[in-house]
Amino acid sequence: MSKIEELIEKLCPDGVEYKPLKNLCKNITTGKLNANAMDKDGNYPFFTCDAVPHKIDKYAFDTEAILISGNGSQVGHINYYNGKFNAYQRTYVLSNFINISVKFLLHILKCKFKRYIFFNSRRGSVPYITLPMLENFEVPVPPMKIQREIVEILDNFTELTAELSAELQARRKQYEFYRNKLLAFEEPKVEWKKLEEVAKFRRGSFPQPYTNSNYYGGEGAMPFVQVADMQDNSMELRTRTKQTISKIAQSKSIFVKSGTILVSLQGTIGRVAISQYDCFVDRTIAIFDCYKININKKYFAYQLKQKFGVEKEKARGTTLKTITKEEFSNFAIPIPPLEIQEKIVDVLDNFDAICSDLGIGLPAEIEARQKQFEYYREKLLTFNPRPITILAEQSRAEQSRAEQSRAEQ
Repeated sequence: MSKIEELIEKLCPDGVEYKPLKNLCKNITTGKLNANAMDKDGNYPFFTCDAVPHKIDKYAFDTEAILISGNGSQVGHINYYNGKFNAYQRTYVLSNFINISVKFLLHILKCKFKRYIFFNSRRGSVPYITLPMLENFEVPVPPMKIQREIVEILDNFTELTAELSAELQARRKQYEFYRNKLLAFEEPKVEWKKLEEVAKFRRGSFPQPYTNSNYYGGEGAMPFVQVADMQDNSMELRTRTKQTISKIAQSKSIFVKSGTILVSLQGTIGRVAISQYDCFVDRTIAIFDCYKININKKYFAYQLKQKFGVEKEKARGTTLKTITKEEFSNFAIPIPPLEIQEKIVDVLDNFDAICSDLGIGLPAEIEARQKQFEYYREKLLTFNPRPITILAEQSRAEQSRAEQSRAEQ
């Protein structure tokens, strides 16, 4: 029997009480600002519905808090911060915690909350969090000694994974340096062409509104690729798309075959993927499937990623940045002889495998460690609930003690 199991048997043999989140936080509120209030030169973190906080020049909170993205592609993403910060009006701020370890609650939310959102959102709609949904999320509250033991175990797991991730990040920076060197050519020594001279392209499509549940799932549904299904560190789409498109909606969308190059043009700009399955594509994505010159498709994809990585910094917009079809039509890329393109692709594919392939090296070790962490986190944070009869008796006993105390006064 583990130490945790011994503590549970000793301190809560009848099970653990579950409490709604509103009973564990004195303050559950949201920020007050629009997402475009960010200031890249600001001194304080600005938590929006993006996974990573931005910067802002003024703060509205000075506290220890858990922050939860209330909508958007990162809905349910959870951050922890202690200090001065600000928040977007659809970012929930939890603070002033009652009889619960903040770190324990943080682990509970990261483990359980996204599933809770999924099951409490309308099928086919874009998930979002309402205040009652958040306030009524049930949290197990074991004795503080058990909470501290669990936090220590899970924090140790997290620290080990963070060390591996930092080493992998250093390798990726090294890879990016060599990739940039290989893809850079002096203009007089090699021909340069605009994208519109290299390939024909079009944008995806989807019937409106996105919230119509008839456009998702059902018999004959196909993968529907959105920006969230494309990855920053891989040229493959995610194995399964977040949404599938129904037969009804397919006639109003754009179909592409496996092996097609896709580029994200809005929001997270410059993700590039070569689709590994047939799919339908959203309107925020450019499709390259017809070429005007003889070019190595993978070389072309690498050049697109390189070029968009530079140009996205100049993109218009604040929170939702956009590059138009007319703008990127004029992006120019170098076109060396085909045999040089092929050699560059071989080198970059090898680098990419070392940094991204989940079957080898550090990525494989991190993936295995993460699965191990998730397995033990689920076990550690799953408790037998205390029976209602015991809770009722406990409540009556507490009420009786309170009445007796008042009578003595």
